[in-house]
Order: sequence, then structure tokens, then C-alpha cells
Amino acid sequence: MKRIENHPILTFKRGKKIKFYFEGKEMWGYEGDTIASALVANGVKVFRESIKLHRPRGFYCAIGNCSSCLMTVDGVPNIRTCITPLKEGMHIERIKGKGALHYED
Repeated sequence: MKRIENHPILTFKRGKKIKFYFEGKEMWGYEGDTIASALVANGVKVFRESIKLHRPRGFYCAIGNCSSCLMTVDGVPNIRTCITPLKEGMHIERIKGKGALHYED
């Protein structure tokens, strides 16, 4: 896993180890991770492709303002993975093309 283990100023309190699935592959993260941070820790660098030129897009703003981290989470498209907490058993997939619209009632 690719995580910051030691930092001169910050301390990291790691929660319980939890399993999730990225494009069908079993991966591990920790309670307190966002989906995006857990993916990066598992070596995932490409979160989606640009719509027109199909260039890779990765973890960018980390505050929910851009669209680089949008993915489908448990069947719901366009989830901002950089601000969404990781949960046990989540199924996460990259969005292909423009993706789908999702409306909540």
C-alpha cells in the first residue's frame, strides 16, 4: 500500500481495516479513509478519462470541487470519491464516457 506512515507534524489514527471492491478487484482500506485516498493507497492512479480526448485523470483537488474523481459507487453514478467516506463492501467503478445522471427523490 502507498500511504504516508510517518510525518513530521501530522499523526494518523487508523481505523479498522475494511474490504472494498474496485472494478471487481478486492482491495483494503481503513475506516476514516475517503474512497479516493483508499484507491490511491492501493496504487490506483487513473480515476477516469477526459470525455473528448480520453486522457487519464487522477486524484486532483481532494475537496469535491472538480470532476476528476467522479465514479460509480454501489451503482450510483457521479459520486465525488475524494469526499465520500469508504465503507465496508463498497463496489466502485470508473465512469465510462459522460456517465449517467442520478436523481434523488
